[in-house]
Amino acid sequence: MLDIKLIRETPDVVNAALKRRKPELSIDEISRLDVQRRELLQEEEALRSQRNQMTQQIAQAKKAGQDTDAIQAETRVLAERIKLLEQQKEELAEQQSLLVMDLPNLPLPQTPDGADESENVVLRTWGDALKSRPCAEPLAHFDVGPALGILDFDRGVKIAQSRFSVIRGDGSRLSRALINFMLDTHTAHGYEEVLPPFLVNRQAMTGTGQLPKFEADMFRCKDDELFLIPTAEVPVTNLYSGELLSESQLPIYMTAYTPCFRREAGSAGKDTRGLIRQHQFDKVELVKLVRPEDSEAEHMKLLADAERILQLLELPYRVVELCAGDIGFSAARCFDLEVWMPAQGVYREISSCSVFSDFQARRIGLKYRAEATGKPAFVHTLNGSGLAVGRTLAAILENYQISHQEVVIPQALLPYFRNGVTRLTVEARSKELV
Repeated sequence: MLDIKLIRETPDVVNAALKRRKPELSIDEISRLDVQRRELLQEEEALRSQRNQMTQQIAQAKKAGQDTDAIQAETRVLAERIKLLEQQKEELAEQQSLLVMDLPNLPLPQTPDGADESENVVLRTWGDALKSRPCAEPLAHFDVGPALGILDFDRGVKIAQSRFSVIRGDGSRLSRALINFMLDTHTAHGYEEVLPPFLVNRQAMTGTGQLPKFEADMFRCKDDELFLIPTAEVPVTNLYSGELLSESQLPIYMTAYTPCFRREAGSAGKDTRGLIRQHQFDKVELVKLVRPEDSEAEHMKLLADAERILQLLELPYRVVELCAGDIGFSAARCFDLEVWMPAQGVYREISSCSVFSDFQARRIGLKYRAEATGKPAFVHTLNGSGLAVGRTLAAILENYQISHQEVVIPQALLPYFRNGVTRLTVEARSKELV
């Protein structure tokens, strides 16, 4: 949520920043409502002062034995007018609040200009995406997975609907290995592991920016007014909502594994095959709560923490900085990690690492008391995927494919796998079914 004081005092600056996202965005209506509300407030305060004076006059007149009927009638008129002003003021405040909640965050000056993803900036690559793998022409993960008997898309659709899948046998073990490997790596670098609820209330979803704008993308339990989480960012960031932390408590690093649920309402026809865009998927999330002066450096460290997973798994990837027109609703700056998918010959997003400045903290009421001033201030929040498990599994199936019937397990995951098992094969799956 944007600071109304910032909107009020620097409207041109705020408008210019919003137009970097989309030319049609504007705070003009919010400013108009704010002026109206403040005018009503001034009139209300003046009438209250006048009523107080008249109340004193009534008391003095009664003490002197004078008739007060006329002046009491005037105070009743004032009271009715004040009541009307209060009602109008509340209506304007509600309209203004709804408009403010619907405004995205302001992109930081460092965020590059651009209208959409075509203008995102590739910063660097890691690993040789064109390096020859043992399998010269690997199958896509959605073909080799079923061949190995570890991905079952048809039965996922049968028991649910499209964009649900079943991971089986060694595929399930590989997914579990990835989750444990990611959590162990992040906790070794200072993150506290958290296992939050997978259902959250409307307030939590609003706090991190999923609501009200993106409700169509969410799965909602109507009877309980709870939402299946689209990412662990929601429950983990909200753990400290409404609290006043001490500066000594910061920074707070948290990591969480959760399943995630998204309708993908606006993605019809996109990545309909495989694990890339599912309604249910697993993810390990990284969340940070930091002092404002530390947020830029912490953002770079968060990015490095997500990159570390890809490097340890030896998966080629690139770092892309999103332009102002493509960053998420709550983000002020964002880097995407895109893993190389050799069978498809493309890079696919596997993590987004974002800094939100105080945007989310204002929505959830999360502050800390600064030691230098003794005054409360909003924290800065950050998060990133560390990583999306299904997409990592898909990348392994394509990058570690020896043949159309055999995939090597990355060295970093062997300690998490069964003794002696170093690869996934059609033969091993056949023996398992005997």
